[in-house]
Amino acid sequence: MGRIIAIANQKGGVGKTTTAINLSACLVEEGKKVLTIDMDPQGNTTSGLGVEKSDLENTVYELMLGECTIRKSMVQTEIENLYLIPSNVNLAGAEIELLGIDEKEYILKNEVDYIQDDFDFIIIDCPPSLNMLTINAMTTANTILVPIQCEYYALEGLSQLIHTINLVQTRLNPSLEMEGVVFTMYDARTNLSLQVVENVKSNLNTTIYKTIIPRNIRLAEAPSHGLPINLYDGKSAGAESYRLLAKEVIEREED
Repeated sequence: MGRIIAIANQKGGVGKTTTAINLSACLVEEGKKVLTIDMDPQGNTTSGLGVEKSDLENTVYELMLGECTIRKSMVQTEIENLYLIPSNVNLAGAEIELLGIDEKEYILKNEVDYIQDDFDFIIIDCPPSLNMLTINAMTTANTILVPIQCEYYALEGLSQLIHTINLVQTRLNPSLEMEGVVFTMYDARTNLSLQVVENVKSNLNTTIYKTIIPRNIRLAEAPSHGLPINLYDGKSAGAESYRLLAKEVIEREED
């Protein structure tokens, strides 16, 4: 049965999408079959995996509204064994359209249940807000992975996210666990990055991944080419870091 990891943080610009794309691709590199679900109306994971957002007949929007099956919403990316349920701007209206629908917190989970056994990992990229799309991701997921940018306000909003995770655990998905925290955009030249890491370690009672993702120009360039970092520049520091993160994620599953 596939392990489902939601990548969530209501702050934007912390590396959620970068982590969703590159963790997925590096898990495939490790021989895993992966489905990535883009739950962000911006659709950056979709375009970052080389899928043209404007050409799509079915997306996660149609899936959420019951207009297509989960298998019809999936596309095969250019990377063998990496599949995607894409997103585009239409998803922004889903929140309103789901009003009044029974069990709307479980729409995604009920669909994913059909195909969970087909994959080793299902990675869900959440939008940068704590809305119904994020709640659907959390009711579907086994664990939540939280990227934290190494910057001064890193902990701001994190308590709100953890409160939401706890609420979902209590009311909607009792088996949900915290996968852990991964630090992103680490700059070894600044004392601030080091201070943020130490601050989070001392304030958060949760698993912290050993792998730290550096601030890396090749990581920033890769999405504009529609490629994950391991294919865009496999020897870059960003690629090496995401490979290490993928190995850690696999090891955690085996523990």
